[in-house]
Amino acid sequence: MAILGATALTYADWAKRLDDNYRIATIIELLSQTNEILEDLMVVEGNLPTGHKTTVRTALPQATWRLLNQGVPNAKSATAQIVDTCGNLETYSVIDKDIADLNGNTAEFRLSEVKAFLEGMSQQVSATLFYGNQFLNPERFTGLAPRYSTVTAASAATAANVLDAGGVGSTNTSIWGVVWGSDTTHGTFPKGKITGLQHKDMGEWPVADASGNTYQAYRDHFKWEIGLVVRDWRYNFRVANIDVTALTGVNAANLINLLIRGVYRWPTAPAGTTVIQTSDTPEVKASMGRCVLYANRIVRTYLDIQAANKTNVLLRLEEWNGKPITTFRGVPVRTCDALLNTESRVT
Repeated sequence: MAILGATALTYADWAKRLDDNYRIATIIELLSQTNEILEDLMVVEGNLPTGHKTTVRTALPQATWRLLNQGVPNAKSATAQIVDTCGNLETYSVIDKDIADLNGNTAEFRLSEVKAFLEGMSQQVSATLFYGNQFLNPERFTGLAPRYSTVTAASAATAANVLDAGGVGSTNTSIWGVVWGSDTTHGTFPKGKITGLQHKDMGEWPVADASGNTYQAYRDHFKWEIGLVVRDWRYNFRVANIDVTALTGVNAANLINLLIRGVYRWPTAPAGTTVIQTSDTPEVKASMGRCVLYANRIVRTYLDIQAANKTNVLLRLEEWNGKPITTFRGVPVRTCDALLNTESRVT
């Protein structure tokens, strides 16, 4: 027998949303998160119906030192193409019309449910931006962690941008440095589609219960097609294996030193919140994107404490986008609750 309350709102759910005046109460969102990566995420329309294809240079042509009266061989460069696919996050809200219409608070009652769906889907996308793996879950897109999943150079080129903070157990987290830009890292959506989280009020519909019987219900449709494109892996870094149980004391990871090493993994030097190109190749763009650091609430707290230390000149408390924020060498440190404290050791 199906449990109705698992996927459909009941009278008990309705009663729990009323205040003493029988109006829809203000719901305290205890399950809400702060995932500022969604505010920073740059989104570019994909060049494929299912995602985005990137062409990268894999080899440079080699010239030959020539002697007089001797020829030289021809040369060429080599390229490869990488396809990043989008995931389709989708769901419906179905509320029995008689429940929603109780006491004449239909719009407020439905809005209280819509807010929960928007929060839940935002949390799912935030988590997937870090931990999604389409090779394990084909319906999703691949996030950052599977791309920067080893510190062993022989296993992946991206290992050069993964720094080991020393944690050996499963109480680890990571700090991420991301450069958002059209030629570095950005979000994407299928070619010709609509970007962002879409909500459609579908109005009143006849729907079937678990037994196939029909009743009238209000339906809302939620949809978000999104993917992540890492066009140039050199512009991201990961400080992995940060043991959250040992952020103080003699065994604590030196996060300042690790962040210094991290920002120098970027091919260009950060100046303010923009990466300034130092290459002497004139065809390379002068600005490659917007630098941001991401940490969860525990690590962010520790960094804020360090920023309050007057002798610390690299971490500072500054105003950014109209609110106080910790910066490291001018790069903002943003909070992402989606970053876990239970990461396994990256080896």
